[in-house]
Amino acid sequence: MDIPVAKLEEWMRSYYHAVDHDIGSSGVRDLTVGELAAWCGFDPAELGGMVLHDSESFGGSGLRHALADRWTGGDVAPVMVTHGSSEAIYLVMHLVPAPGDEIVVLDPAYQQLYDIAAGRGCRLTRWRLRPGNGFRPDFGELRELVRGRPRMIVVNFPHNPTGVSITPAEQDELVAIAAECGAWLVWDNAFGEMTYPAAPLALPRDRYERCVCFGTLSKSYGLAGLRVGWCVAPPALLDRMAEMRDYIALYVSPVLEFFAEHAVRNADRIVSAQRRHAARNRRTLLEWAAARPESVRVVPPDGGVSAFVEFPRSPDVRALCRNLAEKRRVLLVPGDCFGEDFGAFARLGFGGTAEELEAGLDALAGALSDEAAAEGKAAS
Repeated sequence: MDIPVAKLEEWMRSYYHAVDHDIGSSGVRDLTVGELAAWCGFDPAELGGMVLHDSESFGGSGLRHALADRWTGGDVAPVMVTHGSSEAIYLVMHLVPAPGDEIVVLDPAYQQLYDIAAGRGCRLTRWRLRPGNGFRPDFGELRELVRGRPRMIVVNFPHNPTGVSITPAEQDELVAIAAECGAWLVWDNAFGEMTYPAAPLALPRDRYERCVCFGTLSKSYGLAGLRVGWCVAPPALLDRMAEMRDYIALYVSPVLEFFAEHAVRNADRIVSAQRRHAARNRRTLLEWAAARPESVRVVPPDGGVSAFVEFPRSPDVRALCRNLAEKRRVLLVPGDCFGEDFGAFARLGFGGTAEELEAGLDALAGALSDEAAAEGKAAS
């Protein structure tokens, strides 16, 4: 297996911990243990009596039942606790498709959703989200793309990095298309609970048996440091995933599951507060962009806390992002981390504190002004 370098994670490894302001990440502001305890009504001292024994292959009983109550009507059989959604993605991409299988993937997309399979010899077919169409998915095009009866259709809505989403009717159409061609439908729900104009979409698992759903506490909860996620899938597939993770991570730490269970049991309170905060920042971003129509273009995100910003006057957006990190200590992620055709874009995250967003946008405005000045000087 010759797996490509994960470009987003490589960028984050270089700059995430080397900046003062983060406007590149795709999660909401991180909570402290004290904030989480206050919102959930527990005392961190409860950890004092915890015996640090092993957890279970599919997840500790308390957390697994909490996830089942939230996502599967209380049925724990299709639920597995994972190390973030990234572990679930890795396991599924090794166990469902085989080398030579065709996989239909969104483009742009989070790289792990396609390049793990590509590294195993799967054939990728790109379902393009076109900037000229506001990144809206074309379902007529998808019907053409699946004529070869692919093994898998991989989506995430709200989408990373653009924030675009689909309607319930379009989700029904997506399920119907997958069923008609017999493909597995992989539904990445990482941003599913963080929406703005419309209510969150339901998981499609109840409408189609060949469906796998991923989720995480990193994006909408502000608990990225827990590295806790989940997978909802047919139990037979989860059995195979458990056998494979026996060689990798075995289980998630019961210490992390303690915090995660409280968060899931109080998810409505946490997510609603984070959504209100993110919505205010979203307005700040859109107002900032509207004041700079010649140098910045943004499609208002339907969900998540990132926008895919186009910089039509910037000659090299990767260099712009590098300059921001190294000279202004601000994190922004170049668009080519999500697909080679998106070099004119960058992922701009607005989930942090209002102060962090404003400081980051001020620095970005300064960098764009410097570029414009340099361009004008060169022209003269």
